[in-house]
Order: sequence, then C-alpha cells, then structure tokens
Amino acid sequence: MSSVPLAVIGVCALVWITGARVSAHYIPNDVTVQAFVKPEGSTLRLLVRVPLLAMRDVDYPKRAGSTNFDLLDLSRADAALRDAATLWVADDVSVYEENVKLAYPRVTEVRASLPADRSFATYEEALAHVTGPRLPVDTEFYWSQGMLDVLFEYPIQSDRARFSFEPRLGRLGLRTLTVVRFLPPAGGVRTVERTFELHGDPGVVRLDPRWHQVVGNFVQLGFRDLIGRVDALLFLACLVMPFRRIRPLIAVAAAFTVAHSITLAASAYSLAPDALWFPPLIEALIALSVLYMALENIVAPQHTRWMIAFLFGLSYGFGFSFPLRDALQFAGSHLPASLVSFNIGIELAQLFALIVLVPVLAALFRFVVPERLGIVVLSVLVAHTSWHWLTERYAVLRQFRFQWPVVDAAFLAMAMRWAMLAVILVGAYWLMNGLLPPLGSSLKSEVSRDHET
Repeated sequence: MSSVPLAVIGVCALVWITGARVSAHYIPNDVTVQAFVKPEGSTLRLLVRVPLLAMRDVDYPKRAGSTNFDLLDLSRADAALRDAATLWVADDVSVYEENVKLAYPRVTEVRASLPADRSFATYEEALAHVTGPRLPVDTEFYWSQGMLDVLFEYPIQSDRARFSFEPRLGRLGLRTLTVVRFLPPAGGVRTVERTFELHGDPGVVRLDPRWHQVVGNFVQLGFRDLIGRVDALLFLACLVMPFRRIRPLIAVAAAFTVAHSITLAASAYSLAPDALWFPPLIEALIALSVLYMALENIVAPQHTRWMIAFLFGLSYGFGFSFPLRDALQFAGSHLPASLVSFNIGIELAQLFALIVLVPVLAALFRFVVPERLGIVVLSVLVAHTSWHWLTERYAVLRQFRFQWPVVDAAFLAMAMRWAMLAVILVGAYWLMNGLLPPLGSSLKSEVSRDHET
C-alpha cells in the first residue's frame, strides 16, 4: 500500500477521533432542567433532572469493545455520574432557609435515565424512580442523549420555614430553562404547589415570599417597566406638551391611570385574549396612540384630551400586563398585592416622568424656542419615530392569522367576562365624565390661550 493512501487513512482517523472528543465540549443551544423542592421534617429534598450532554468535561466510561464512543458503560458509570452531579449541579445551586444559606448537599442517589423516561411528571414518581432500581447494565445507553437524575438532601431546621432557591445553571447551555416545582409540607397554611420557570441565572428566587417582599419587588418591576418603555414616555410627553399646569395635568394623568389600571387588572385575572395575535395588536395600538397624539399636537390640541388619554390608556394596560404575567410566578400567594404594587410602581414612574418633563418643556419653550413652534417641531420628530414603529409592528401583526373563536362553553364564559369588563369601563368613563368637567374647562381655556398666542 502506498504512503498516500496510508496518510489519507491516518488523517481521516485523526479527524474522527478528534470529532468524538470535541463533542464532549459541545455546548447545546437549549437546555431544560427539571427540579422538585420538597421540605419534609428536618430534610429538604431536591430532585433534579439534567441532560447529560449539557454536563461536559466529564470522563464517562465507554462500553468495552464498542467502537461507539457515545455508548456508556452503565456498570462503571456511578462515579462519573456523581462527579457530574457535583460539578455541574451541586456547585451551582444554593438553597436558603430564612435567608440563611444551607450547607452543601449530600448526593443521595444518581440515576442515568433514557430520554423517553417520564417519571419527572410528579414528585412522587420522580422520587420513586431515583430511589428505585437502576437501568440494566446491558442497556444501550448513549450518554449524549440520556438524562441524569439526582437526589440531593439538605439538613434544615424546620419544613415550615421560608425557603429560597438560587440556580446558577446558565452555563449548561446557550439558553437554559430551569423549571422548579416547590411543594410545601402537607398540613400547613401554605400548601399550594408552585411552579417557576427560570431563565439563565435568575438570582435568588423566594419560593414562598412574604407580602412585604412581594410589594417591594413588584413596585420596582412596575417602575422599571414604564421607564424602560420609550413609546410610553413619548406618549406622556405628547399628552402634557401643550398643557403643563397642575389642573389640566391632573385630568390627563387621572384618565390615563384609571384606564390602564382597569385593563391591567383584567389581564392579570385572565380576562384578556390569549391568542398569539393579541400582543402584536396591542403593540401596534400603542404605536398608533403616540402617532395620534403627535399629530394632534401639530394640528391643534383638543380640550377633550383626557378622553383620548382614557381610550389609549386601555391599550397601555394590556401592554404593561405582558411583563407582569411572567413575573406573577414570584408573587406566591399574594396575587392582589403584587398587582396593586406593580400598578403603584407604574404610577410612581409616571409621576417621576412628569416631574422631569414639565420643567424641561417649560424651560425649553421659555428660553430656547417659542412654545407653539417648539410643540410642532418636537411633535414632528415624535410622529416620524412612531410612524416607523407603527409600520414595523403592523408588519409583525400581519403575520398572524385571525380565526373566529368556536362558540362553546369556554367562549361564552369569556364573553361574559368581557361584558363585565365593558360595564366597568363604561362606568369608569361615566364617573370620570362627571368628575373631570371642571378640569376639562381648564384644558379648554389653555387651548384658547394657545390659539390666541
């Protein structure tokens, strides 16, 4: 045999062997970790299921005589599986009892599981599986496709304490989702199982938070949500640009607050549609609201601005609800408190924005540019931006196909809820229409002065 074929064969063999070794360093795109947290007596059990492919740089024993480097030798795998559980899970998970970090856990059991195994559907099934018999040693088990199930045990003072969970499992994959189910002890006041979906490294998660912790967290979340929405800030700026005195501001701010509070609460209690087209529709309506307010400022501000603020505020309530839905898993048993706190955060952010906007606009129109010209120039810039938002969001909305719902019991129940919401909205509008005419007259007088100027 010539040297050239031998060289080719050698290179191919080297590439094949190197590729098999490199696969051990492969970082998967999406990794889902399942976990159960269950305190009982003086022990807290943590059941975890992790894809073996996500736990790299572990020397998994290969079956002797096999040419497949992916085939795991189950008869010699226990030590490697324990190493993987320690290096990739126990080292990166912390559990707290009443804000005190628990001692390093004991690895009680490890099991290699086939990808088709469904024992982690419930805590009882998962515990029975992990503490039950292992797979037969002659099972053809490919480690890159299999799962690692681990039972950790932590010593605790009391199963009635408040526990927190901190997973730092983001390094398992490019996108890591940790699904945690917390099971409080039976017989206590707080016995409802809670499920958390945690992305990446979420920090410390309180599994059973106290009400004041929920209030603090959700006030911050609501404040950050409004401050982080450029479209909402531009909408507020366009609302108050022509009317910067206290009485007109109260009318506009009150109408906007009442409207978005109603739809925010409705969405939190599952009164909003759950169709895929609904969020893009709301985002398009928000862009339309900014465009409308900017154009109205250019043409002629109307004294009925509080009514416009109320109507568009309904869409903003649904828009604020989208981040709230994901955060409600951290509310524990304090759903009403979380909703009120989130809304308070939004109002504080709105007040902060007005405190900054009003003096800045007043100074700008007094020292830099005449008021009417300044309003037109700023509104043109906002209209240009919001028009681009509207076209982009409408393009996204067009990708969804609207389908008429099937008239069944669920549809009728939802229709009744929407009818109740409509009654609440009409009542709120009627009440505000009776309370705000004096303030509306202030808006009208400002409009008249603006036209005279």
